[in-house]
Amino acid sequence: MTAPTTTPMTAAERDADAQMIRQAIDRENPSTAMAFEGAAGKAVFVIAVLFSVFQIWTAAFNPLSSLVVRSIHVGFLLLMAFALFGFREEERRTVPWYDWLFGVAGFAFGLYHWWFEADLIQRSGDPNTVDLIVGALEVALVFEAARRIMGLTLPIMCAVFVPYALFGRWLPFGLGHRGYDIDQVIDNLFLSTEGIYGTPTFVSSTYIFLFILLGAFLERAGMVQLFNDVSLGLVGRAKGGPAKVAVVSSGFMGMINGSGIANVLTTGQFTIPLMMRFGYRPAFAGAVEATASMGGQLMPPVMGAAAFIMAETIGVPYSDIAIAAIIPAILYFGSAFWMVHLEAGMRGLRGLPESECPSVVKALKEGWYLVLPLAALVYLLFAGFTPLFAGVIGLAATAGMILGTQLVLRIGPMVLRVVFWVALGLVAAGLWSAGLRTEHMAALLVGGLALACLTFRDGRLSAGLLVKALADGAKNAVGVGVACALVGVMIGMLQLTGLASSFATLVVDFSQGNIFLALVLTMVASIVLGTGLPTTATYIVMAAITAPALKLMGVPLIVSHMFVFYFGVMADLTPPVALAALAASSICRADHMEIGWIATKIALAGFVVPFMWVYDPALMLQSDSVVAIAYVVVKACLAIGLWGGAAIGYFWAPLTWPERILAAAIALLFVLSISWTDEVAFVLTGLFLLWQRHRARSAPVITRPAS
Repeated sequence: MTAPTTTPMTAAERDADAQMIRQAIDRENPSTAMAFEGAAGKAVFVIAVLFSVFQIWTAAFNPLSSLVVRSIHVGFLLLMAFALFGFREEERRTVPWYDWLFGVAGFAFGLYHWWFEADLIQRSGDPNTVDLIVGALEVALVFEAARRIMGLTLPIMCAVFVPYALFGRWLPFGLGHRGYDIDQVIDNLFLSTEGIYGTPTFVSSTYIFLFILLGAFLERAGMVQLFNDVSLGLVGRAKGGPAKVAVVSSGFMGMINGSGIANVLTTGQFTIPLMMRFGYRPAFAGAVEATASMGGQLMPPVMGAAAFIMAETIGVPYSDIAIAAIIPAILYFGSAFWMVHLEAGMRGLRGLPESECPSVVKALKEGWYLVLPLAALVYLLFAGFTPLFAGVIGLAATAGMILGTQLVLRIGPMVLRVVFWVALGLVAAGLWSAGLRTEHMAALLVGGLALACLTFRDGRLSAGLLVKALADGAKNAVGVGVACALVGVMIGMLQLTGLASSFATLVVDFSQGNIFLALVLTMVASIVLGTGLPTTATYIVMAAITAPALKLMGVPLIVSHMFVFYFGVMADLTPPVALAALAASSICRADHMEIGWIATKIALAGFVVPFMWVYDPALMLQSDSVVAIAYVVVKACLAIGLWGGAAIGYFWAPLTWPERILAAAIALLFVLSISWTDEVAFVLTGLFLLWQRHRARSAPVITRPAS
């Protein structure tokens, strides 16, 4: 496979560009950060492994109270944040002494709730001087860690609410409230479960961390290669096959990862050069991968971190969120797939040759065992088990798979391998029948497999793989976790002052009861806010401010929160920041702004889907009628198809501007919830398709050789 071509640049320009890209990507995905040299690198690695071990221990055995787990979780996050990120945006090979001091202080303050747990309970609501000092320092360290990771936007946004709580009694224009003293504010932010240890941190310290760790385990096990092989075998030969491989592979990867940037950096290393080799221009190749990768946050069973926070916020099982997201996620990837199909048709881009497309059957035959942990996870989530339980079992199954595979590969004949797995199943059944808790059983199985592997030659390689996965998972969790802790400041102050309910009423009054106007305002606010914030932070902020307004207007709770979440994801594609585009630009070497605008265009068809599920929640499976669900899915598919043709300028044949405007108008009719719009839209769609079929038959066939 040939490498993508690059535009000649001066050394200074190349270094500056590389540094900007690396800093942005490292902030979103810290596991890609530069490895430190010497003792500092080993120390960071050990801390990351201990962080993961602590999280697995507390998830499996629940030995500590919830507030203590959250506090120690934030302590670990601060220790790792100050070790991984410097005071300034600069590359470094070691950790300065003062960053170690800040990190150790943050970790020590994180142990405060554990060490003085009984005393804090006895003086709840009446903090002493030490409580206030430690609390103020811990909150300040959270702000500084967030600034280093995400820049100034989110810290400033959250910091504004602290003086608002302190001086609210003097504010004009209806913004005033009773006002709170500094000890009340610190008590809310540090000593309660409403500030930095609020719901976002609770979810980060339980579900989010485990599922990020699970994704790291599966990636280390070779799941990326399996997804790429299956995707190549399924769609590689089709028109525009390389781009379709990117969409399908990113969709598969999204099932285990839930991180858009990580998806770009894993699947994109393979798909972007592949697309460029077969005729796609670099910016478009990067945009396709960025668009498809961001959809990974919408794809069950492991969605983005915000989905777990959503489940906890609205008080429903995570499985309800995953079920509601199934059709929207499929439609998102379907719209991206359709857009690249249209681009390929317009440019005459062909698929991959037969020789470069692996067999799907062979790929699954060789890597079938990689699917087992994912299958177990799906079963547990949809069988009513909690995400925490499912995550622990998924981790145990993945670790057992990695270690067990190394063991059975050394046994020899296939018969012996089958005997091994049967025996392993019998042991598991025996432990289960003995009444042992499932997570304890899984821990015993994994421990036994680890000891067995270490008795074989090269067994330490398998154990090392797991340890590296533990470190990767902890590093990947830093950015999300710190964002959750910081946004807790805003949530705590909104709840303390009652501003959230006041803002919801203001949105309702401004939109004058017009649900479409309220949705557009929410969409714009989510995208604008999301250009400077991670998806998780965007969702938390918008869920606290605008989702209650949509609820007041009659939108079901899960529908309104999913609407906010969806457009928070889309914000990562939107310039000027467009982190997904920035990550893709590091691979395809095209301007990240150009990639961002093309990615927005590719995702444009998907913009109609959230409006449709608000007007008809059956699109999110919020209906018992199969007919109603099928009807709205057909409408959504037609709307996406027409909107995509209008955006690209091609359907079965090139579209003129009047035809593009007509296609967009018909798609809009499918979205609007008016009694007559569906009938008119179906009739116009039929006429449009007949006209396009006629034009396609008379249009010349375009072919383009691979470049």
